[in-house]
Amino acid sequence: MRRKFGILGLLVLLVCAVIGSQRAGEYLYRNYINRDTKETAASGTKEKQVIIIDPGHGGRDPGKVGVTKTQEKDLNLQISLKVKTMLEKQGIKVIMTREDDNGLGDSKVEDMKKRVSIINNEKPVLAVSIHQNSYHEESIHGAQVFYFTHSSEGEKLAKIMQEALLDADPDNTRQAKANDTYYMLKKTDAPVIIVECGFLSNRSEAEKLDDEEYQNALTKAICNGIQNCLSQQKDS
Repeated sequence: MRRKFGILGLLVLLVCAVIGSQRAGEYLYRNYINRDTKETAASGTKEKQVIIIDPGHGGRDPGKVGVTKTQEKDLNLQISLKVKTMLEKQGIKVIMTREDDNGLGDSKVEDMKKRVSIINNEKPVLAVSIHQNSYHEESIHGAQVFYFTHSSEGEKLAKIMQEALLDADPDNTRQAKANDTYYMLKKTDAPVIIVECGFLSNRSEAEKLDDEEYQNALTKAICNGIQNCLSQQKDS
């Protein structure tokens, strides 16, 4: 009789252990495994929202030199770093092609190939190259966005950015423009737009571009443009 009760007791304990294990398994799955899976999926989605900011020129390549003697490479970097900071505050992952006054190669060709390589390897949803313009007529002014001629997506995004830039300069009448010769536009897989922030050959605009307050307004406009581009991509 005692032996039967002993066996019965063991069976009861075994059943309890099985039930307990199932509940423990459910608890672990619900609170840890499933949560981690969701977090990983969410993280993966967020990681896809990568923006590349490319400050043009740098190092031995000054780019354009304005009528105020300001070098394009310096303005490109200043504005790009401001854009990076603002986008990161909005939760967007930003990769810079450069973050200091150094070029990416010993020659212009090597530099451009390196920038293109970064964009193609990182596979961003959008790459924005920051530049300053120049022209032989000082009266010409206004920010302008360029896109690859054969990219319908690039055209849409460039027009969105061009519109956003009006927040910094409402009087700007320039339009987004197609281009089929720029190396970066031709050789990249991701959508790329080139933002020419203004003309360093125009004294009034060159002075504005060197002004902290105007740079901040321009930065905000560019970031708004990027956010609008992301919204357009999400909806399409």
